[in-house]
Amino acid sequence: MFFNFKCTEQGCPRNDILSGLTVALALVPEAVAFAFVAGVEPLVGLYAAFLVGLITAAIGGRPGMISGATGALAVVMVALVAQHGLEYLLATVVLMGIIQILVGLLRLGKFIRMVPHPVMLGFVNGLAIVIFLAQLQSFQIKDDTGASQWLQGDALYVMLALVTLTMAIIHFLPKLTKVIPASLAAILVVTAIVIGLQLDSRSVGDLASIAGGLPSFHIPSVPLTWDTLTIIFPYAVILAAIGLIESLLTLSLIDDLTETRGKGNRECVGQGVANTVTGFFGGMGGCAMIGQSMININSGGRGRLSGISAALFLLIFILFASGLIEMIPLAALTGVMFMVVIGTFEWSSLRIMGRIPRADAFVLVLVSGVTVATDLAIAVVVGVIVSALVFAWEHAKHINVKTYTGNLSGKVYELHGPLFFASVNNFQNLFDPKNDPDDVVVEFQHSRVMDHSAIEAIDTLAERYLNAGKRLHLRHLSLECRQLLRKAGDLVEVNVIEDPRYHVADDQLGG
Repeated sequence: MFFNFKCTEQGCPRNDILSGLTVALALVPEAVAFAFVAGVEPLVGLYAAFLVGLITAAIGGRPGMISGATGALAVVMVALVAQHGLEYLLATVVLMGIIQILVGLLRLGKFIRMVPHPVMLGFVNGLAIVIFLAQLQSFQIKDDTGASQWLQGDALYVMLALVTLTMAIIHFLPKLTKVIPASLAAILVVTAIVIGLQLDSRSVGDLASIAGGLPSFHIPSVPLTWDTLTIIFPYAVILAAIGLIESLLTLSLIDDLTETRGKGNRECVGQGVANTVTGFFGGMGGCAMIGQSMININSGGRGRLSGISAALFLLIFILFASGLIEMIPLAALTGVMFMVVIGTFEWSSLRIMGRIPRADAFVLVLVSGVTVATDLAIAVVVGVIVSALVFAWEHAKHINVKTYTGNLSGKVYELHGPLFFASVNNFQNLFDPKNDPDDVVVEFQHSRVMDHSAIEAIDTLAERYLNAGKRLHLRHLSLECRQLLRKAGDLVEVNVIEDPRYHVADDQLGG
């Protein structure tokens, strides 16, 4: 019946449902693996994938984006679980969600626009590498001692053949038909081959059983004390930050791929509500997943129905079809994720590396490396800070003066460029109080005083001329600048008609 649903700009129900099924199949091993990373039972990860995915798909700010349990959060959770147990983790997830809701209500999601493009490219490339490295575990097996060993012999050849077949189907099937998502077709075909030929290949069931019941409401069993808050609050802040950064950057990526615009603040609220509810229903919390989101978009999922379908299919797997899902070969899911890696990595960034500014190229590589070595939040913060410092350094060089003789036979310094913390040293070196005439004018008409460091630099310059016994005139400073000046207060010429109007980044005026 649903094959007759009409497709609209918001999505196609048939594509959304089939894409949701594909995503749900890929969610299972990821959720189980991330639960193991965090040190909790597989169902804790699966419940998080179901609840976070369902709620964010329904009320979040980016239709078509998939959310669930993620590795970026799991690596932070493991220390909390090891020290204090699952109940403290659930309480932390609830608090994490509340923080994310507050971020959305305060409309702080817009600050994601401050992330420079090289940081975005580094984020995408870094996550692609992380996804690729995570799939290498499928080529390993534990021996009797529990140590991981690489597959060898026939087991390795079978694994490589099935992964290659999966990737080939995903690549070539869309050239023939788009009736069924290529990833779903590849999973079904490879599973049928493994079962039909009775190939010795590991399956989802080898990771863990995914059978379970409905998630039930449960208030975390932790003492409602100040000590509990001091334990969970730092983790909640870190998890909330990582979750929102990954979600908002993934939102921006999906925006670019679909040429549509998501709502960042709404997504913050959606993620917060999802995590708050998940904490009360035994889930480990989560955020947007770039890999599964790419699978969804590439499979034709565009509307909210795709994410809702993925979550509901996952619940069906847990309740009724765990036996069937556990038969899916890991090779098929590994092949799907390898295609995600190929589609996610910005290969164009390699071609433009020699054409963009060296600072941008450095930031791109830096963010990619830090993402792989640590986590996404640290990588993005590092990238933004380095980009800001590079920007400040470059603009510090743009301040200069043009000198000429004024109407009163005094020397005029006509300042050009922004005056801020990075350019104050260059600003001071532009003047020569010792050799200047008795009357000197500093013209700020073509400059802008940006921060308190600039105000201090102007005050210092005024003091230098006063100590040299010279008369200094400061023209075309804003009213706010004149109020902040102390040493040069009596030297400022007030030109009311032409004075500029802008605010200085300073806290002494209560702003």
